[in-house]
Amino acid sequence: MVVCGNTSLRYLPVSFNQAIGATTPFFTAVFAYVITCKKETVHVYLALVPVVCGIVIASNSEPLFHLFGFLMCVGSTSGRGLKSVVQGVLLSSDNEKLNSMNLLLYMAPMASLILLPVSLCIEGNVFGVTVEKARTDWFIVFLLFGNGSVAYLVNLTNFLVTKHTSALTLQVLGNAKAAVAAVVSVLIFKNPVNVMGVSGFGVTIFGVVLYSEAKKRNMNCKVVKREIETKKKTSGKQSFKC
Repeated sequence: MVVCGNTSLRYLPVSFNQAIGATTPFFTAVFAYVITCKKETVHVYLALVPVVCGIVIASNSEPLFHLFGFLMCVGSTSGRGLKSVVQGVLLSSDNEKLNSMNLLLYMAPMASLILLPVSLCIEGNVFGVTVEKARTDWFIVFLLFGNGSVAYLVNLTNFLVTKHTSALTLQVLGNAKAAVAAVVSVLIFKNPVNVMGVSGFGVTIFGVVLYSEAKKRNMNCKVVKREIETKKKTSGKQSFKC
């Protein structure tokens, strides 16, 4: 997921990369159904339609569209959805008995062991180059440390949100980040945008709002149903005692 995401940034602007990442809820819903057989209501699935359609519109009108970068970004997005579902299973299982910190503790060294040899093979003397750059410009040390610290906080927060809500809710709420990142990308990198691209991303954000409302309504229905069942059980116990 990380490798595909970083590779896509070489060929796609950050704004378009974030727009594609907004389709993560769609992949999360698919993997959640395949792995955990968890079904959502019809309204929740319908709310995901504009999320995907908006990206299709933005992709067709993107001035800097690159097929390989697009495929890498889609691979990273689908991997992010799969990761959310798997971590949701690990955090919610009583048999595993994992909390957010334990999961991050086990995951980080494994990720390092996978990425380090790949990085050395692809990028060559990356450690020596980094040290050389640090000698001439110390700011890169601050950037690396800041990037690692933010990555740690992001993963820890993701685990906490997944544990207390669901993998699909985490990815849908995360699309608000995509909107902010896209705007900041355009302001910093000055990459060209057009009306169709902005419209497509607007449709995606509209789908996120619909999803949030559908989940909220579904949650309220569950609460009401639970209260009714509790009252029925309570009244039944009282009549039994009498």
